[in-house]
Amino acid sequence: MTHPAPPNAADEPTVDSTEAVVPYIPFVLPLVGGVLMFLLAFIAVYLA
Repeated sequence: MTHPAPPNAADEPTVDSTEAVVPYIPFVLPLVGGVLMFLLAFIAVYLA
């Protein structure tokens, strides 16, 4: 009775979700910071 060969991890490289997002961080962080600053300023003006 023969058994099929077990799948080898080296055959299929897995995609790490963290490493997939890292190239976009320099663009996303300033945009999110700008939106956050705008929202905080809007709240401060609204409450004043």
